[in-house]
Amino acid sequence: MTGERRGKDKEKLAIDPDIVRELARLLDETGLSEIEFERDGQRVRVARQAQPSAPAPARLAADAPLVVGEPAPLDPAKHPGVVTSPMVGTAYVGPEPGARPFVEVGSQVKIGDPLLIVEAMKTMNQIPSPRAGTVVQVLIEDGQPVEFGEPLMIIE
Repeated sequence: MTGERRGKDKEKLAIDPDIVRELARLLDETGLSEIEFERDGQRVRVARQAQPSAPAPARLAADAPLVVGEPAPLDPAKHPGVVTSPMVGTAYVGPEPGARPFVEVGSQVKIGDPLLIVEAMKTMNQIPSPRAGTVVQVLIEDGQPVEFGEPLMIIE
């Protein structure tokens, strides 16, 4: 590879630090954990890991003040009855398009009952209930992409 060619490769791979700073600022402002930007064939992805023990920024308290006497909203991922996705894929609430969902809020389930399907690499994977109880919250919509460990529903 010639010196001229190497110079062009480095120039092609150069990422504008101002774009990265702006994307990081947007992450902070929006509360997102990841953002991606593409321009002229270059793609920049900025992501951060959630830090549950970190105190909430002051601006969040000013935007959404908590009323004394009301419990703080519970993060679904920390709920003891949360059912999380065992894989990356697309979640479906019923066995086929247009069919009734496997479960709805208020449904009684037993261990092993089908809750939903996660399609991964063209394979339909039924997600069984890990516990018996009542479905109190469904956190996904039919056809929604899901990540590994993402909260799907809560069973109490």
